[in-house]
Amino acid sequence: MVLLLSWAGGCASLPANTDRTASKAFAEPDSTPLGQLVQARRAQAGTRSDSAFYLLDGVDAALASRLALIDGAQRSLDLQYYAIHADASTEVLLQRLREAARRGVRVRVLMDDFNTVGADAQVLRLAFEPNVEIRLFNPVPGARNSMLGRIVTSLHDVERLQKRMHNKLFLADNAWGITGGRNLGDQYFGSGDKQNFVDLDVLAAGRIVRNMSASFDRFWNDELSYPVQTLLDQEDLDRLRKPSLAASMAQGMPATQPVKPVMPVTASPTVLPEVTATEVVQAERPPMDLRTIPLVWAPSTLLVDEPGKVGPGDDEADAGETVIDGLMNLMLGARKEVLIISPYFVPGERMMSVYEQLRKRGIRVRLLTNSLASNDAPLAHAGYARYRQALLDLGIEIHEMRSDPETASALTGSSGGRGGKSGSWFGGAGGSKGDGNSRASLHTKAIIIDGYLSVIGSMNLDLRSQLKNSEVGLVIRSAALARQATRQVENTMSTAAYRLDRDGGRLVWRAPPGAPFKDETKEPGASTKLKLFVRIIGPLAPEEML
Repeated sequence: MVLLLSWAGGCASLPANTDRTASKAFAEPDSTPLGQLVQARRAQAGTRSDSAFYLLDGVDAALASRLALIDGAQRSLDLQYYAIHADASTEVLLQRLREAARRGVRVRVLMDDFNTVGADAQVLRLAFEPNVEIRLFNPVPGARNSMLGRIVTSLHDVERLQKRMHNKLFLADNAWGITGGRNLGDQYFGSGDKQNFVDLDVLAAGRIVRNMSASFDRFWNDELSYPVQTLLDQEDLDRLRKPSLAASMAQGMPATQPVKPVMPVTASPTVLPEVTATEVVQAERPPMDLRTIPLVWAPSTLLVDEPGKVGPGDDEADAGETVIDGLMNLMLGARKEVLIISPYFVPGERMMSVYEQLRKRGIRVRLLTNSLASNDAPLAHAGYARYRQALLDLGIEIHEMRSDPETASALTGSSGGRGGKSGSWFGGAGGSKGDGNSRASLHTKAIIIDGYLSVIGSMNLDLRSQLKNSEVGLVIRSAALARQATRQVENTMSTAAYRLDRDGGRLVWRAPPGAPFKDETKEPGASTKLKLFVRIIGPLAPEEML
């Protein structure tokens, strides 16, 4: 192991980040058609509120809204994501981004660097289009051919590896924007082969989008943000010359093409072979008309971490006031109820203190999180499981998501197809590509306080979001929007989630009344192998790393 660490430390290093040029969001969004549409909708509503919102509570709306923003943009498109996967649904978005760039729209894409490996590195092809710039945040040194290789070559700097940019923003002309839990990829749009995420976004318009753009600019211009060309070597460029598998399959062409001689990475952008994906995904989905969707006009603010939270140094000293700090303060102001939806829930000492204070004041606290079977991060579940008894002791109502495909199908009316029922919060989580076997996994991150205050964003209520990752959350004061979100959550609780209870000293997973499934006493739906893994490995992992 010592030799391995020594080798990794000697082989992995980052270039000097001196080739980036500062840029900012365009300052006059009202001069664009998208900006003018916001003003027209505001005048039509006769409201004094300067920001409007629309819940994207299904996979159809999630994809269609992004395509609508791309197609409507005239000046700028800014995307900030933890992960963008190279697959069929993303290829549709990337092709639309190429088309936007070719009609003169400036495209900036900021990605956390951790997932830009293997097949997903093909997303970086977009950086070689005119009018497109991609930067990678807090890059991890080492080869991009496999995740294991990157981790091995970064073992000498585990702390850097742990700190990730988890923000999710999709901004058009500084006038309309999207934030929430979704990354970009098939499993976030109901088309995953093995797993589909139950997620929630919110479409925003007006003044609040300028706040979102200002946050994007801070991360884009930060010293941890590297132009992608400075991080690619010759081997990386050679791999990028091969069309992505998703695009190749969509076109029915072979997955390789002849490769032309390359230019040095320090020269002007290398031209890569063009790949155009047939829009097989969008063909099954309804379009979105921004002129007619029912907007909710309401007061709002943006909670966002500073880039320094992800940088080297002391976590709390560099992070300042964090998104999670803001959430805890909002929860402490509750008068009646706090409803929490968090797929990964490892509260830690400070957060447990908040819940204890709430319960002492008689505040109802309800939690929807993943079961072991539905959790895509078993170690995170192990961290949460340490707190289950204490949470129940406080009187917190715990609901755990059921993963079974038939449950998701019942919620969405889907028989396993890509789309699911339009407008359903579950989207297409019931299955994919006709097999009906994809399991559902909760990925929504939201808090609803007293039935009128909603916080929707990228943050989990765990120590990783509190101490390691940068996050963003949109705070909206609207009873109407809160009621809509609450109805969707309660529908899931009453049809697709267990209520955690105790029978003596034993945990019991209670099925909802009338549910087609029964009560369970041992981590429902989880395999013996998975249960054993969590039992053995779980206690050894530090909570802030789960």
